[in-house]
Amino acid sequence: MMFPAWFHGRAPVTFLPDAFRIPKAFRIRKSIRDLRGLPECLGVVGQFEVRLATTKAEIRKAQRLRYKVFYELGGAHASPALSSLRRDICKFDRVCDHILIMDRTHVGKSGRIKPKVVGCYRVLRDDVALKRLGFYSRGEFDLGPMMRAHPGKRFLEIGRSCVHPKYRSKRVIDLLWKGLWTYALHHHIDIVFGCASFPGVDVRPFREALSYLHHHAAPTSDFDVKPIPGRGFCTNLVGAGEMQAERVRDTLPPLVRGYLRVGARFSRGAVVDRQFGTIDVFTILFMDEIAARYSDRFTRPIGRAA
Repeated sequence: MMFPAWFHGRAPVTFLPDAFRIPKAFRIRKSIRDLRGLPECLGVVGQFEVRLATTKAEIRKAQRLRYKVFYELGGAHASPALSSLRRDICKFDRVCDHILIMDRTHVGKSGRIKPKVVGCYRVLRDDVALKRLGFYSRGEFDLGPMMRAHPGKRFLEIGRSCVHPKYRSKRVIDLLWKGLWTYALHHHIDIVFGCASFPGVDVRPFREALSYLHHHAAPTSDFDVKPIPGRGFCTNLVGAGEMQAERVRDTLPPLVRGYLRVGARFSRGAVVDRQFGTIDVFTILFMDEIAARYSDRFTRPIGRAA
């Protein structure tokens, strides 16, 4: 697949300006998403359902959850508009698909059952990115060399992953991963990528952790995505012989450890995202490696599955 120059562009990601009217570029245009052959429901376990968002209302619920997790609990810096709306609004929401975990037994303020979004992933296929806004990650990392090195591969960008703090159980997280797996298989995805984050903007507490990824989980040269000029720093901060690898691995953020378990590789450079208050590393997952390690776990039926 050939990608035009703008697809790999280095322009920073634009967020909602400090105005209380949502610009057209940020509005969700379609009330019903194009599911391209996938059922809305991807699986059910107990009270929880993993599904694709199909309405504007469901995407707004995901945005409210993201606001709670990233801004209220995570310390991200919200503009006056986001603070007023209490939603994490991003222009990429209108071109992405949204994988949701719903608590089907949640009781609303009225006393009636009102399903609640308790987890979400935002996903963007390369064919959609090519036609629309490019990839979100290009605001921090130069994707061009990786794309040019693998013109026949199908790419899927993931992001905005979060689970409500009251629902962070193995069951919910596994269901979210299985929804992502089902989506990626359906669209014949070869490579999944995105940014994994360390909390805060101070690099010093994570010198060993970032160095561990640099020494033990770096990609091959054809997948060695680098920060865009002026944005990042090298993660080789501590020598491989100067750390106890097993101890350091246990200090990694849970999502990073989860990615490691399925064979992820991480960039040798990182970027400080001051809006979200995180240190981001580019993360690459290979579908064939995940299948080889976890095919039984991810493909066995999950309740009423797709």
